[in-house]
Amino acid sequence: MSDIITLFGTIQMQVIVILIAIDVVLAVIASLVKKDFVFRKLANFMKGPVLAYVLGFAIIEMVGQALPRLASIVQVVLVLIVIALLASIIRNLGRIGVPLPQILKR
Repeated sequence: MSDIITLFGTIQMQVIVILIAIDVVLAVIASLVKKDFVFRKLANFMKGPVLAYVLGFAIIEMVGQALPRLASIVQVVLVLIVIALLASIIRNLGRIGVPLPQILKR
């Protein structure tokens, strides 16, 4: 059990969870601003991307620990997850009405 706690207690996992929390809060705010908030969408997000990011990264971390030659993949996957979450956060900021530079709108 302590191995699982150690796995989910890494700095990388904390970054992913914090970014997911920010994304969810901004998505809810954007949905409320646009008046299209539906609990079903929130539930689908929670079981889809959240599980994929958190559990997927945990599995990649385990693979990196079990196969040291693949340890660099852990950092690559972390960067890809962070980029995806930041893109979603930026998209939600745009939905709220926050002015964004043109380069971030693409």
